[in-house]
Amino acid sequence: MLKGIAASSGVAIAKVYKLEQPTVEIVKKDADPAAEVAKFNEALEKTKNDIERIKEIASKRLSEEELAVFDAHLMMASDPDLSAQIISMIENDKVNADYATETVANQMIMIFESMDNDYMRERAADIKDVTFRLKCNLLGLMIPDLSLINEDSVVVAYDLTPSDTAQLNTYAKGFATAIGGRTSHSAIMARSLEIPAVVGCSGIMEEAKHGDVIVMDALEGEVLLNPDEATIQKYEAKAKAYAEEKEALKVLKTAKSVSTDGHQVELAGNIGGAKDVEGVLNNGGEGVGLFRTEFLYMNSDHFPTEDEQFEAYKEVLTGMGGRKVVVRTLDIGGDKKLSYFEFPEEMNPFLGYRAIRLCLDRTDIFRTQLRALIRASVYGKLCIMFPMIATVKEFRDAKAIFNEEKAKLISEGVKVADNIEVGMMVEIPAAAVNADNFAKEADFFSIGTNDLIQYTMAADRMSEHVSYLYQPYNPSILRLVKATIDGAHKEGKWAGMCGEMAGEPYAVPLLLGLGLDEFSMSATSILKARKMVTSLSKAECEKLAAEAIQLSTAEEVLDLVKSKVD
Repeated sequence: MLKGIAASSGVAIAKVYKLEQPTVEIVKKDADPAAEVAKFNEALEKTKNDIERIKEIASKRLSEEELAVFDAHLMMASDPDLSAQIISMIENDKVNADYATETVANQMIMIFESMDNDYMRERAADIKDVTFRLKCNLLGLMIPDLSLINEDSVVVAYDLTPSDTAQLNTYAKGFATAIGGRTSHSAIMARSLEIPAVVGCSGIMEEAKHGDVIVMDALEGEVLLNPDEATIQKYEAKAKAYAEEKEALKVLKTAKSVSTDGHQVELAGNIGGAKDVEGVLNNGGEGVGLFRTEFLYMNSDHFPTEDEQFEAYKEVLTGMGGRKVVVRTLDIGGDKKLSYFEFPEEMNPFLGYRAIRLCLDRTDIFRTQLRALIRASVYGKLCIMFPMIATVKEFRDAKAIFNEEKAKLISEGVKVADNIEVGMMVEIPAAAVNADNFAKEADFFSIGTNDLIQYTMAADRMSEHVSYLYQPYNPSILRLVKATIDGAHKEGKWAGMCGEMAGEPYAVPLLLGLGLDEFSMSATSILKARKMVTSLSKAECEKLAAEAIQLSTAEEVLDLVKSKVD
């Protein structure tokens, strides 16, 4: 048995699909040109077929915009100049096809990367991807491709990127990774996809082998490899009980989120795109409390145009049928990179050039997004929030750009909604402490506890070595949450929370008692949170929160909450 962190609830029993990229080692050899050209043409054809097949599978889950990257790869694989140069080198130098492919590819990559034109520089990434696949096909190496999994599997990997996670198909019954925490982006996406996940599972890559039978208990954070039949039956029963519990919660899908003494709150869902709207509605979500727009950028090979973004925002607003949709403006940097944008090298990128800091510097990117959002506002109830605000001036500057773009659109004769709310994420301690002043400027707050906790505790949320410092129940965190909510209410504004803490069962009584107005979480957590809210008295929760905030440790707070609600 291996221990990890339960990141997305559930129990999975399947075979291991071990995600390991092959090591490509190329050595120059003298070779028969005719044989090598034939070998090259065969590998090139296989490469094109692979990309076509991946695109076809991905089309069942991805939008046309997201599928564009595969079209770019097919175009590159079919480029006659690329194949002509490789064949010429094979024939003239009498070398092996894989060596010629690598040499020509490296030359082309250098040329494209040195170009002044952004679009042309972006093509270097396509050449790398396509020629890596081509070299693997030449050498007979298997490239693991998550979208091609064709039997029930649990993916085992050192880590999964957001794009890896987005490509998981219905055969992927869950995943286990060697690193990560509950708030890593792969964990958050697993909850959106409603598949079990255990992260920070040290030793999993050393112990698990491709094809092993694996039992993953993502309720307890445990992984068992090649268990006996009795153990499998035990976990099959546990999986069945969990599924029945989920089914029983569905009776609350249309219920109001009202406490026993009549206090109503809003329970919303966090989404990464239009495909997640259905999950929010199916789980009784009363709105979207966080639309992570960075996935529009991360799943593209270029900065999305105004029209591309407009269509995406319109689809979400329309899909939510007039319910509130809170959209976070571009939040990249830290561990969220773009293949087509070069971030500066920084000692600590999480505290560096990212989110609103990047947007206020690259206002061309920011203005494009704001125009798309404002144009889409007529299709629903839109709220816009700026991430990683540290100072009042940052918020004022961002809102001024919003107001400028709104005025421009109106002058152009474009219809825009007159009730767009403009708020901010509270995820930096400086903003929480200064919440009463921010509330004079912002229409609402949304507390991003994932980052608020990591910044307050000075603990990288991606590091398993300090994962013990992810402490949503620490009194210092509760005090910052209270300061934020009190600051908002003082100015008649509402306060929400879109970090994972909002969906933690034992956090709900505390947050209800502190006066939180909106709880936004992974869709799969909504009904459990509603069950908790409808069983609680707001007045009793206020007493509980007041007592908890005076305690010294997270453990004491958690023990107190459990003694009251269990």
